[in-house]
Amino acid sequence: MNNGKINFKNAHGFWQKLPRPFFCLAPMAEVTDFPFREIIAKYSRHGNPPVGGGGGGGPDIFWTEFVSADGLDSRGRDKLVHNLKFSKKQKPIVAQLFGAKPESMRRAVAYVATLGFDGIDINLGCPDRSVQKQGAGAALIKTPKLAREVVRAAIEGANGLPVSVKTRLGYNKVEIETWIPELLKEDISALIIHGRTKKEMSLVPAHWDLIKRVVELVRASGKDIPVIGNGDVQNLAEAKARIQETGCDGIMFGRAIFGKPWLFDAKAKVPSVKDKLRVLLEHSKLFEKEFSGVKNFAVMKKHYKAYVSGFDGAKELRTELMNAVDYKEVEKIIKNYIHL
Repeated sequence: MNNGKINFKNAHGFWQKLPRPFFCLAPMAEVTDFPFREIIAKYSRHGNPPVGGGGGGGPDIFWTEFVSADGLDSRGRDKLVHNLKFSKKQKPIVAQLFGAKPESMRRAVAYVATLGFDGIDINLGCPDRSVQKQGAGAALIKTPKLAREVVRAAIEGANGLPVSVKTRLGYNKVEIETWIPELLKEDISALIIHGRTKKEMSLVPAHWDLIKRVVELVRASGKDIPVIGNGDVQNLAEAKARIQETGCDGIMFGRAIFGKPWLFDAKAKVPSVKDKLRVLLEHSKLFEKEFSGVKNFAVMKKHYKAYVSGFDGAKELRTELMNAVDYKEVEKIIKNYIHL
């Protein structure tokens, strides 16, 4: 370690510059899109660059939603590029891709590498059935040889950008003693480990004792790469405790960010109901501005469930919002409630 920075001799790009510990925003389909990342950047960073350590400057790394490598390597690319939009406020940012065809992955990564991202991440953990049917995501845990070929192709196409991997503990059972060493045979720059198997989905608590074992395996391999733990962490205090417990270099937040774009700011005060609803309005307006004609406004409803809870009248207000079809309706409902 040097001045609080990771000193991984084999690290690439921005990974070398990150403070320790660091905190990341997980890639979540139809959740961590461009508008939501903009809201998170505004309310966690206050317009400042990341400072690390959860001191009001996180997240230290943003991730995009996952994007199909096959789709990017096809005539349908234009229908996917909205998933790759980001702003300067969201840097450093990593683009996550999924796919099971090495050549398509190589070409897709080569394209993404021209867009200004700080890194590329390969999804080897998604349990979604449609992804599984393509042999991608968590399905690649069952085919380690192919998984390595996909990762290697990504590294070859990345033009020097660091390539990380996000995966799980195994497919139907815990396989870290065999699966993790396979991944470490490739020149990955970071490893993000979700503390469940594919079979477990999110139905059981994350196995942080096994994440600790993954850290041990990485260190014993001689690979000097950061390990990021993921699973059930609710706040920065818990994240720091998990880091102490496991030896992880960073923590990735997933579902905890719902309705809490200020989560990464350790100095943030608990917002009032009115403040939360104002952020909901701002988020809704930005979503409609960015995605009108591209994404169904109904995507916002999962956010409403999180923003609107824990206060008198929340259930009734939430019911109204679930029936809204656009920002104009949402604005009318919220203004009637908080008398703006």
